[in-house]
Amino acid sequence: MLLTIFAFIVVIGVLIFVHELGHFMAAKSLGVQVIRFSLGIGPPIRALSFRRGETEYCLSWLPVGGYVSMATMEELGASQALEGGASPVRVDPARVFEKRPVWARAVILLAGVTMNALFALVTYSVMAGTIGADRLPTTQVDSVYAAELPPGAATLGELRRGARITAVNGAPVSSWQDLQERLFTAPAPIRVGVDGRTEVLTLSVPLEESARSALVGALEPLFAPVIHEIVAGSPADRAGLKVGDTVLSVNGDAVASWYQFARVVRGSAGQPLTLTARRAGATATILVTPERRGVTDPHTRKEAPSGYLGISPQVPVVHIRFGMLGAVREGGRRSLQVAGQVLVALKGLLTGQVSVRELGGPIRIGQVSGEAARMGPGPLIALMAALSINLAILNLLPIPVLDGGGLLFLLAEAIRRRPFSLELRARLTNAGLIVVAAIMLFAIFNDVFGRR
Repeated sequence: MLLTIFAFIVVIGVLIFVHELGHFMAAKSLGVQVIRFSLGIGPPIRALSFRRGETEYCLSWLPVGGYVSMATMEELGASQALEGGASPVRVDPARVFEKRPVWARAVILLAGVTMNALFALVTYSVMAGTIGADRLPTTQVDSVYAAELPPGAATLGELRRGARITAVNGAPVSSWQDLQERLFTAPAPIRVGVDGRTEVLTLSVPLEESARSALVGALEPLFAPVIHEIVAGSPADRAGLKVGDTVLSVNGDAVASWYQFARVVRGSAGQPLTLTARRAGATATILVTPERRGVTDPHTRKEAPSGYLGISPQVPVVHIRFGMLGAVREGGRRSLQVAGQVLVALKGLLTGQVSVRELGGPIRIGQVSGEAARMGPGPLIALMAALSINLAILNLLPIPVLDGGGLLFLLAEAIRRRPFSLELRARLTNAGLIVVAAIMLFAIFNDVFGRR
C-alpha cells in the first residue's frame, strides 16, 4: 500500500509539474506576470510556500492538479478560487495576460500540453537508447482459445497452429508486440490478413479494454519447445532434463510448439511421461512425472491442480539497441502509438463503442502506478510517459477550465475581433468545472465499484 501511494504521488507530481512548467516558462518568456506556481489547487499551504521575485512557489491544499496563476484584469469566480484567490501582490497592468496578442496567449495555453508531449518523447527516446526494446519476431499463431474470444471475434477460431498473421487493418505486422498493439487499438471492424488466405478475417470487437484484452489474451505465439531454465530439485531436474533440450515428442506424439507441450504437462499431473528430446545433435529419452500443484491458469486466472515440471521456455526474443537517431525515431513511434490509443478510446466513448464503465480515475492510476513500481523503475517511467500523453490530449478537450476550452475562447475572440463577455466566460467556466468534476466523480465511482 505504501509503495502504491508513493508511486502515485511521484507519477502525478511529475506530470503536473511538467505541464505547469510549460505554462510558466511560456508566460515568463512572453512577458506575462506570474503570480503563483502551484502543485495542487486551492489556497497555498503557507508552511510549504516561498517567494522568488514576483512569483510565489507553493503546494496547495487540494492535492489534485496544479496551476500557474497569471496576472489578469478579470475575476472568474470559481476558477480564481481554485487558484488561491486574488493576487497578493500588485499586478502590473502592462503585463496582464489579456494584454498579450491572441497568438501569444495561444502559445501560453499550448505550452502545457507541449511539455507533456515532449516529456513523453524524451522519456521514450532515452529508454530506447539506454534500455533498448525486446521484440518477439513472429506473428505465427500457436493456439487460439476460442472459448475466451470476445463477441465478434469468432472468425479467429478458424486459425490453426502455424498460421501467420501479416496485417491488421492493412498495416503490416512483423512482431508479436506489433500484432498485440494493432489488435488492441485498431478501430472496428478489424480486418486481419493471414498468409495464404485470399480473404481477410473480419472482427467486430468493440473498443473496450475488457474486450480487446480478451482478444489479445486468446492468442498464443508459436515458438519451439526449447527449455531455457530448470528449477533445482524440480521433477525436470530429477529426471535429467537439461537446459537447451528441445522436446520432440511426448509418449510418441509429436510436439510442435512450447504451448502444446505445456498443455500436455498441465493435464498430466502424477502421470509418467516419456519425452524424446534433441540434445547436442543427438536424441535423448527421458521419463518424467509432473507433480500435482495448484497453478494459476494464465487464461482463466483460476487456480487449479495442474502438472508441474519446473521448467521455463526459451522465448526467441530479439533485443534491439538503438543509436541516437534510432532512439528518437523509436521514441516518436511509441509516443504516436500511445496518442493513437488515447484518440481511438476517446472516439469510442463518443460513438458508444467504448462503455463509460471503462473510465478510470485517480484510484485506478494509483493501482497501476503501484503495479508498475513493483516491476521496477523502467515500467514506472514508461507509465509516466504514457500518462503524460493522456494528460496532453485530455487537456485539449474543448471544455472551459481545460486548455482546450481556453483555446476555444481565443478562437472565438480571433473570429469576432473581441472576447466573449466576462459574464458569459464565467458561466461557461463554471459549467466546465461542473462537467470535469462530474467526470472525475464518475471515474472514481468506477474505480471503487469496478468496471462491468
